[in-house]
Amino acid sequence: MTHQEDYNLSSDVIEGLTQNGINAIPDLFRVLLNNAMQAERSKYLQANKYERTEERTGHANGYKPKTVKTRLGEITFAIPQVREGGFYPSALEKGMRSERALMIALAEMYVQGVSTRKVKAITEEICGIEITPMQVSRAAAQLDTALQEWRERPLGEIQYLFLDARYEKVREAGQVRDGAVLVASGITPEGERQILGVSVSLSEHETHWKAFLQGLKDRGLRGLKLITSDDHSGLGAARRSVLGSVPWQRCQFHLQQNAGAYVPKQSMRMEVAADIRAMFNAPDRRAAELFLQNAIQKYTLSAPRLSAWMEDNLSEGFTVFDFPLEHHRSIRTTNSLERINKEIRKRTRVVGVFPNEASCLRLISAKLMEISEEWQIGKHYCGNKLLNC
Repeated sequence: MTHQEDYNLSSDVIEGLTQNGINAIPDLFRVLLNNAMQAERSKYLQANKYERTEERTGHANGYKPKTVKTRLGEITFAIPQVREGGFYPSALEKGMRSERALMIALAEMYVQGVSTRKVKAITEEICGIEITPMQVSRAAAQLDTALQEWRERPLGEIQYLFLDARYEKVREAGQVRDGAVLVASGITPEGERQILGVSVSLSEHETHWKAFLQGLKDRGLRGLKLITSDDHSGLGAARRSVLGSVPWQRCQFHLQQNAGAYVPKQSMRMEVAADIRAMFNAPDRRAAELFLQNAIQKYTLSAPRLSAWMEDNLSEGFTVFDFPLEHHRSIRTTNSLERINKEIRKRTRVVGVFPNEASCLRLISAKLMEISEEWQIGKHYCGNKLLNC
């Protein structure tokens, strides 16, 4: 196959965009990625095409065609080759890790004999071929190395920490169990969001949370001023053990939802919700506590269980009032992690039941790594600097 040497946008591509609009995007994507891979090879060789330098580390050796299934359909790229070997463009890998992880997860189900006919059909449709155990192991090992390096990367100063948990079905010893997926994100003093860590385990909740939080500390997490989370089982004890000196903000969104279990009549729900919102939207802690005391008194007779629950729980959502007003909307809930969990769910629901913990961790890590890369080039989460929080 002959490959063009100049990967600038041709008049044909530009004309195609003019005439066909989004239908020409696959060809545009091919040209742009080919350009990026060519530039990456030049950087790797420390020399441009036909350039003679003392720093040159190897020699270009043409191109090799590779057809990749993407969201835009099948696209054939020209992969730059190096005569001495050892080079593969990261530009082709970026943005495709979760697709690879999904294929491996599905393939594992098929290979280990725990998949259905539907899963087998999906696997063959996505991968294009029937996958052998050796191919699965080789692909998984390559991907796992990159994902592990990302999960274990050093951390720095994080002022606001968000924690959340979700559950995925994982097969162990012939039984399907709930595997806890713990995710941590944070906001830096500069207002930048980061995904800090992820862990999957079938172990007891407190033990899992404690190991997860200790792992964040061991990787250099420091400067914490607030932890925001729901009242997950085991998290409280683990948090007090590992990060006991850091104030805790209970997620206001989940508190509002939890209150519904204690409302005795459907007709009271809107009124109760309005009373709780008034507390959370109060201008300061003093006003919030006043709203709370009034609500406790208000429902003492008509909803005694609700009144008692309010007294025991709602003040845990007031810690945010000790922080700058302009940061309240960003730090009073774990809604940012809830949105991430929705993205994860889009991937994991295709698998259904993971064949093991490693498969589950691989797929979720790959998706989180992509989200993290998108955040790095996005806008700051908090408009103002957080250094003086």
